[in-house]
Amino acid sequence: MIHSQRPLALGLALALAGLATPALAQSAGDWTLGVGVHQVNPKSGNGALAGGTLALDVDSDVKPTITFEYFVRQNLGIEVLAALPFKHDIAIDGLGTVGSTRHLPPTVSLQYHFNSAGTVSPFVGAGINYTTFFSEESRGALAGDRLKLGDSWGLAAHAGLDFKVGERGAVRVDVRWADIDTEVSLNGARLGSANIDPLVYGAAYVWKF
Repeated sequence: MIHSQRPLALGLALALAGLATPALAQSAGDWTLGVGVHQVNPKSGNGALAGGTLALDVDSDVKPTITFEYFVRQNLGIEVLAALPFKHDIAIDGLGTVGSTRHLPPTVSLQYHFNSAGTVSPFVGAGINYTTFFSEESRGALAGDRLKLGDSWGLAAHAGLDFKVGERGAVRVDVRWADIDTEVSLNGARLGSANIDPLVYGAAYVWKF
């Protein structure tokens, strides 16, 4: 009787060992959902308009973000970033705030996760950013004028750390960079380019499915 129970006990032990495998190890076909908050922080000095005579300054903003990542092979995923619209005031040196704009920055990245079965998992990624600007408003020295910012395509980079929480969760801290250059027009006349090129800092909670 004792001998007959050994295969059953062995099978149960193997099953329990399988369940004990860290849940966040990423395999082909897995996907994750991340919900967080991020700050878009444009670089210092955002270019100049009117032949270099009007220096620009674009301020930062914080909004909720969401990510989806699908794993095409172990530890290698394709991530899509979305967010609520960010809003930025636009200032010109010597004139103060002259307008504002909203933007959406959807980004697609290919990402590699190191030590994905561990408690702490670093990752790096690179991809393409598309930024669309809308709801531009003019004020101050440009009040009543029609301000327009053109959409932008550019490269993007991403890096961060996932800290395992529970069976299928992780707290993520990360930073992104995006190449965002936009053509600025006033009353239909092109004034020059704004070079925003922000760093994006934030944190999120990530679920694996």
